[in-house]
Amino acid sequence: MKKKSTLWIAIILILLVAFFLKLGFSKSTDKSSKKDPKEKKQKKVEAYVVKPSLLITEISVSGSLMAYETVDLKNEVAGRVVMINLPEGKFVRKGTLLVKLFDDDLQATLKKLQSQLAIQQQVYNRQSELVKVNGITQNDYDQTGLQLNSLKADIEVEKTMIRKTEVRAPFDGVIGLRSISIGAIITPSTQLATIRTENKIKIDFSVPEKYSSAIKTGMKVKFTMSNNQKAYDATVIATEEGIDTSTRNLKVRAIVNGQSKDFISGAFANVTLRLNENKNALLIPTQSIIPQEDNKTVIVAREGKAHFVTIKTGIRQASNIEIVDGLQAGDSIVTSGLQFLKEGNKLIFSSVKN
Repeated sequence: MKKKSTLWIAIILILLVAFFLKLGFSKSTDKSSKKDPKEKKQKKVEAYVVKPSLLITEISVSGSLMAYETVDLKNEVAGRVVMINLPEGKFVRKGTLLVKLFDDDLQATLKKLQSQLAIQQQVYNRQSELVKVNGITQNDYDQTGLQLNSLKADIEVEKTMIRKTEVRAPFDGVIGLRSISIGAIITPSTQLATIRTENKIKIDFSVPEKYSSAIKTGMKVKFTMSNNQKAYDATVIATEEGIDTSTRNLKVRAIVNGQSKDFISGAFANVTLRLNENKNALLIPTQSIIPQEDNKTVIVAREGKAHFVTIKTGIRQASNIEIVDGLQAGDSIVTSGLQFLKEGNKLIFSSVKN
């Protein structure tokens, strides 16, 4: 009986030991299973090493090509057209007679005044001899001279009126489309045709106010046109004296260098201005920026851990952005997995780009 009780006690002890061993193993297994998920949650991230780069500050604006000189041809006085010399699309020299109005009445008046002048000149010459020998009074002689000068002035007025019946080319240029015919009665508001310079083209465009201080006379610009992608050169020749208060833009004018059959007055142009070059700019990918309410931050890798750093940005490009404060050359910044990282987290990199 005693041996049986001893045996039962031994069996119970063995079972108890086995139970506690199993319980301890399960707890250790639970602890290990709790650690494993944390280790699995740690993800690899990509990094970018900040280094000095060339940053070219450029802006693109819209512009319009224009003839360097262009004029709507109109006459100063009303009248009937008796002669037209408007070769459409052809080159004419400065001073070429383009349109002539009826002026027979003015020509007749001019001839009458010239005849009176010739007679008055003879009288004046005779009186010049008589006054020397006191044949006439000085007052009569002066009156004759006054009449002579008055006739000369009337003749100049008449010649001026005749010149107003003529339309001449104000400069060397190409005639546009004429809008009159022989016999038409025109007024000073009637447009006869247009004339524009052929060998010079200018381009007008506007830049935002914040870039106005960078625009200087002699500055080189490039432009392209809608009918091709070839880049042409132009040189700034002038700007307006002030900013347009309605658009907050500065109007700029440039002269196009060279000639091309593609240059048509009024054509659209896309103008590119290079405002500045910085050979030591710090550029980082735009996706590495974490926007916040009052500032912007990036995650910098230091001693293998994540650190949030406040930065100030400058010029933004298509995929990069300039950093003006907060980073130094050689810093490694995180470019992926930003939403999973916290201050002080250990970093494991899948790739590092330079």
